[in-house]
Amino acid sequence: MHIGIDVGGTNTDAVLVEGRGVLAECKATTTADVTTGIIKAVSGLRAVFPFEPGAICAVMIGTTHFVNAVVEGRGLAQTAAVRLGLPATTALPPFVDWPQPLRQVIGGHSYLCHGGHEYDGRVFSPLDEDELRRVAADIAAKGVRSVAISSVFSLVNGDFERQAAEILTAEVPGLLVSFSHEIGRLGLLERENATIINAALRELAGQIADGLTESLAAQGINAPLYLSQNDGTLMDLEYARCYPVATFASGPTNSMRGGAFLSGLDRCAVIDVGGTTTDVGMLHNGFPREASSEVLISGVRTNFRMPDVLSVGLGGGSVVRETASGVEIGPDSVGFRLCEKALVFGGDTLTATDVAVAAGLADIGDRKFVKNLDRALVRAVLDHVCDRIAAQVDRLRTCPAPLPVVLVGGGSVLVPDEIEGVSKMIRPEHHAFANAIGAAIAQVGGEVDRVFTFDPNRRDDVLDSARQEAVDRAVAAGAKADSVRIVEVEEIPLAYLPGNASRVRARAVGDLLLERPLGV
Repeated sequence: MHIGIDVGGTNTDAVLVEGRGVLAECKATTTADVTTGIIKAVSGLRAVFPFEPGAICAVMIGTTHFVNAVVEGRGLAQTAAVRLGLPATTALPPFVDWPQPLRQVIGGHSYLCHGGHEYDGRVFSPLDEDELRRVAADIAAKGVRSVAISSVFSLVNGDFERQAAEILTAEVPGLLVSFSHEIGRLGLLERENATIINAALRELAGQIADGLTESLAAQGINAPLYLSQNDGTLMDLEYARCYPVATFASGPTNSMRGGAFLSGLDRCAVIDVGGTTTDVGMLHNGFPREASSEVLISGVRTNFRMPDVLSVGLGGGSVVRETASGVEIGPDSVGFRLCEKALVFGGDTLTATDVAVAAGLADIGDRKFVKNLDRALVRAVLDHVCDRIAAQVDRLRTCPAPLPVVLVGGGSVLVPDEIEGVSKMIRPEHHAFANAIGAAIAQVGGEVDRVFTFDPNRRDDVLDSARQEAVDRAVAAGAKADSVRIVEVEEIPLAYLPGNASRVRARAVGDLLLERPLGV
C-alpha cells in the first residue's frame, strides 16, 4: 500500500492505493501551514480504511509550497547570481528582466566573472580563480546563503560551473549551490533565471522536506517520501532539497496523469476543475505535453521543463457576480474558506459551488440556502463555464478533429456533458481524486537534454547513447530496471550553428521500486 496526496489551493486530497486499486479516499480543507491539512487528510484515510502505519511502502505528495513562495515572495533566501561569461554577456546582466519587488526579496546580488564555452565545447574564456575568491569574500560579507552559477553554453560543458562551485564553497562553507546546466535549457538569460529561482528556494526546500517527514512520522508513517515533479514523475526528498523548481505545476500534472490512469486513455485532453482554477492540458503517451516556449514564473522568464497547461481562474470556490454586462465568475475564489463563505454552508458569498447545488449537479452543504436562486442566473453561470472551458480546449488542439476529454476534479460537476469540439466526455470513477491518484501512481523518470555535435553517419549512435543515458538516470533515481521505457526522443537541428549540432532530448520512465515493509 502507498499513499498519494495532492495539496491544492482549496482542498488537500489523499488516496490509499494498493496496486492499481483505490482502497480509500479523503478530501480535507487545505490549511494555511499546509502540513496540518496533510495530517487531517491522512487521518481521514485511516478512518475510512484502518491500516497499520508500518504497512505503508511509500508516500507521494504533490505540493504547491514552492511556487506559492515565489509568487508571494516569502521564505526566499538571500541569493547571488554568478555568471561565467566575461568578456561577453555584459550588455544584459543577471536580474535584468526581474520585477523589482521579487529582486529585492532575494537581494539581487550579481557577479560577472570570466569563463564560458563555445557551442562545441571549446573554451572561449578561462576561469579566473582569484576573481572567484573575491566574489566569495563579498558573498560571505553580505550574508548570502545560496548561489546560482550559470555559464555560457554550460549545457555542452558544465565543468566551469562545477569548478566555480568548488572555489566558492571552499571559501564560504555551507553555501548552497545551484547549477544552470542541471536546471534550464538553451537560452542563457532564461536558464540563469530558472537557476536563481531554484537557489532562492533551497533553504525553504530543506525546511519543507523536514516538515513533511515530521508530519507523517507523527502518525507513525516512516515510509520513504517522494514529491511529484511537473513531468508526471517522482523525486525523493534529497533530490527535492536540491531542485525545488521541479515541483512547479505538479498539481495539474498529477491531475492529468490521474485522468490517464482512471480513463485508460493516453492521448486526450484533461480538464481539471478544482476549487480555485481550471487547468486544461493534453496527454501524449500518457504524459502531459511539455511547453515549447519560455514560461513566466511571477513575472520572470524561465525555460526549465514545464507542462503545457492553460489555467483560468474558474473553480468550485470562484466568486459569482452579476454585473450590467452579464455574469462574472472569478478569478477570485474563497479558496479553502469555501465551508465558511459559500451560501450552502450558511455564508454570504455566492460561489460556483452554490450554483452547482442549485442546479442539482452537486449535493454539498444545505440546499435550502440556494433554493431561491434565480433560475436565469444559474443557467447563465453554467453557460459561461461551458464557453470558457470550450475556448481553452480549442486553444490546445493541434488538429481540427474532435478529441476525447477526461473530466477530473471536484469542481468538474460544473462542466456539461457536451462541449463543442469534443468527441467524447469521460468522467471516470474517483474523478474527484484524480490529482492524488496521479501522485500515487507516478513513475520515476530520467531525462537527457543537451547539445551534441556529431558526424551525420553516427547520428543513430548518438541517439542510442542519449536513450541509454536516460534509462540509466531513471534506474539511478529508483525505477525498476525491467520496467523502464523510452517515452520521448526529440532531435532539433541547430541550423544557426556551424557544423552538425543538434539539441537531443530523451526521456525514460519506469515504475518505482517499492520495498515491502519488514513484517508485512
